[in-house]
Amino acid sequence: MTALHLFKTVVDPGTWRSWDEPVPVPAPADADYRADLERARQRTGLDESVVTGEGRIKGRRVALVACEFGFLAGSIGVAAGERLVRAVERATREGLPLLASPASGGTRMQEGTIAFLQMVKVAAAVTDHKAAGLPYLVYLRHPTTGGVLASWGSLGHVTAAEPGALIGFLGPRVHQALYGEEFPQGVQVAENLMAQGLLDAVLPAEQLAGAAARALDVLCGGREQQRLSDAPHTVESGAAPSEESEAAPSDAPPAPPTAESIRRSRRPERPGLRALLRTGGRAVTPLSGTGAGEHDPGLLLALARFGSAPCVVLGHDRHGPDGPQLGPAGLREARRGMRIAAELRLPLLTVIDTAGAALSQEAEEGGLAGEIARCLADLVTLPAPTLCLLLGQGAGGGALALLPADRVLSARHAWLSPLPPEGASAILYRTTERAYEVADRQGVRSADLRSHRIVDRIVEEVPDAADAPEPFLAGLGDILGAELNALRAMDDEDRLAARRARYRSLGLG
Repeated sequence: MTALHLFKTVVDPGTWRSWDEPVPVPAPADADYRADLERARQRTGLDESVVTGEGRIKGRRVALVACEFGFLAGSIGVAAGERLVRAVERATREGLPLLASPASGGTRMQEGTIAFLQMVKVAAAVTDHKAAGLPYLVYLRHPTTGGVLASWGSLGHVTAAEPGALIGFLGPRVHQALYGEEFPQGVQVAENLMAQGLLDAVLPAEQLAGAAARALDVLCGGREQQRLSDAPHTVESGAAPSEESEAAPSDAPPAPPTAESIRRSRRPERPGLRALLRTGGRAVTPLSGTGAGEHDPGLLLALARFGSAPCVVLGHDRHGPDGPQLGPAGLREARRGMRIAAELRLPLLTVIDTAGAALSQEAEEGGLAGEIARCLADLVTLPAPTLCLLLGQGAGGGALALLPADRVLSARHAWLSPLPPEGASAILYRTTERAYEVADRQGVRSADLRSHRIVDRIVEEVPDAADAPEPFLAGLGDILGAELNALRAMDDEDRLAARRARYRSLGLG
């Protein structure tokens, strides 16, 4: 698929408009290279290996840049690098989200080191674009290697790839020439890289428009809210719910005993985060891994809307392949979600539902304790609005790592404790038999958390969420949307100051 064919597949019919203009560079001294350039121009009908422009994707104006592999293997020299940078800078000036689609062998060898250094200014332009609060999406095509992958191909907020695409830093031909052996089969393939936490999706170009539109529906939400906030008298009314509005209604059921809530939270039928996204969310785009080669199935990361509110969602996946335990890779994945929220000024929703952090040699050697500390530090200082939902079990540091937030909600049968109750009982009494007694004294249930101002609001479960998941999750989705919108409407400085004061004063009366 050529670059132009890709664009016309992705953008709405009749909306593609080229930005390409000639980039004045000295003519190459090498006659063979001049001949190669001329043949590439005649073969492709293009003047360079990079195509740039704009179009609309499901009605949204988007800037696009792509490599044309048919033009000297999509390689990047001085003219191509300059064209890329000019397009990225224009997208930034005009406040447009950017979709980039590399397909390249990397640096143009005929231009040498000066071409190699083009990657620096391209990476800088993309970084400035993201710093302006603008989304950057990447769709890697077959093949993408070398300096292109090692710069603008690896900086996306969301990164997808063409099925079966060869994606790698060192091209197979170079590896064989240097080391005298073939590169291991199946490593530099899109599907394997997704499994390793380097890509968020593998999808054909025909599905790219829908996937990009869903992602941008959420990713552009922070900037759209900022424009509303800057315009006088246009912000929808909404402030943090008052204490009176959060008071328990007179007909609310009495708080259940601690043991009952813990047992209910552990029911296999209890709905988890995936079910919440399916029932209560929309415009959901799952993200995969840290983007740096790690993936933890116990952590779910996604973009979504609840009601009209866009957000980054991260939380424990109780029904994941390895259960709800979370390791250091999962916390690094969570911190990726925090960075996206901060960069794009999006609210962050964290969801707690874990029996505890992973206890293993791998977790210790992977820096589990340090990652918990970094999550706490990131969350308590995050500039974005933050909302935490205690959905089920909340045991130990794996739960605490996702807790600090502007507002904390709890399902009635959710709970939070320093250790699983059985572990606390073992420490105090050298037996697990007194787990519920210890948990009751520790004040782990939602009613106790509310009385200590750890939780701001309790979402009732009548009946138990495990017995009627659909109505519970639908209602919860509505509540989350209202809470997120209330946080978005608050003044940033006031909200951050209140968050710091909240955790500074806990337990002091």
